Amino acid sequence: MPPVTSTSSSVLIDAEIDDDGVQHTPPPSSSPWRLLIGLVLVGMNLRPALSSVSPMLNQIKATTGLSGTLAGLLTTLPVLCLGLFGPLAPALARRFGAERAIALILITLALGVFLRTRFGLPGLFGGSIVAGASIGIIGVLLPGIVKRDFPRQASLMTGVYTMALCLGAALAAGATIPIGRLFGGDWHPALAFWALPALLALAVWWPQLRGRSISHQGQWTVSGLWRDPLAWQVTGYMGLQSSLAYIVFGWLPPMLIDRGLAPLAAGLMLSLSVMVQVLTALAGPALAQRSRDQRGLIVVMVMLTLAGLMGMLFAPPASLWMWAVLLGLGQGGTFSLALALLVLRTPDPHVASHLSGMAQGVGYTLASLGPLAVGLIHDLADSWTPVAVLLGGIAAAALACGLLAGRDRLVQARARPL
Repeated sequence: MPPVTSTSSSVLIDAEIDDDGVQHTPPPSSSPWRLLIGLVLVGMNLRPALSSVSPMLNQIKATTGLSGTLAGLLTTLPVLCLGLFGPLAPALARRFGAERAIALILITLALGVFLRTRFGLPGLFGGSIVAGASIGIIGVLLPGIVKRDFPRQASLMTGVYTMALCLGAALAAGATIPIGRLFGGDWHPALAFWALPALLALAVWWPQLRGRSISHQGQWTVSGLWRDPLAWQVTGYMGLQSSLAYIVFGWLPPMLIDRGLAPLAAGLMLSLSVMVQVLTALAGPALAQRSRDQRGLIVVMVMLTLAGLMGMLFAPPASLWMWAVLLGLGQGGTFSLALALLVLRTPDPHVASHLSGMAQGVGYTLASLGPLAVGLIHDLADSWTPVAVLLGGIAAAALACGLLAGRDRLVQARARPL
């Protein structure tokens, strides 16, 4: 799942003042339950724009004339935008406050999702960019609110947030085909539907805007991070495991459809795999914190991911559900361990926050190349066998970076106030 977005800031931001120097004061009358429901609904909207496309990808290609390469670009653009636009989140938080910024970006997310179904190919690609940029920004802002407003339940709430991400991805993967069938099999309303949950989340989130005050405090700078080999190893692991995750989001249903599964069954298989991620996404950080060395866990999770991918491509169709479970267990673990490394490999929250930004910006940009490469290779070879070689190469590179990043040591970077 991939996640998406970096949830590491949920353990990086102080309960009152975040690392970007923005102090937020919640109103005394704020309802924790209303906030919790709002957080869950917002979190559920950070994956449907990504996982709703792949079940309909073959139909989109048939009606628009997209080549495999352009289809790969369509699945790549939102992921690329996660890395490119996520760094804008701190500036928006300073300007509007985190709550108001999330409300604003929920509107742009709904508009982007809807735009994909209008104005032909320009709307399809332009809407994907807007939706991806919106997800990237909210993904940086939301976990900090989790930590700030639930400081004593941060780990539990981070788990709830992670489950919301998985639930949103699974619902979109499994429900997009049935929604399309309600409209005669047309993919336009099937994709446009996912603007409605964003508007619902906005309505529930709106009360959080009342009574929030914003003041600016001192900021911190970090030196030496971008020259540190360990920081690049963590970033490489983050990006490579994310690349596999977004390849699954973008291409698993078309792979399965080419193997003979009906589009609905292929979407449900992706939905199953994503839902299973919750188990290891919750267990991964707890296991990682009990050991100073995470290399063994990383090996297990990467190998589960690779085995699941190879099974989905080559195992007998009757056994695909088992391989979907293995794939989900592996990807949930690789994702949660990547988030854990952002904290475990850093000496203080300020360095961890900057490492999170580095891993997200560079890592998601790297991750975006995976779906594009899958589309290009399949377009040229008209076969999934060369894609399997690509997947094995990405997994091997992720394992190499993970073995280096999982060692018991800290990045040699230091934070100081400006």
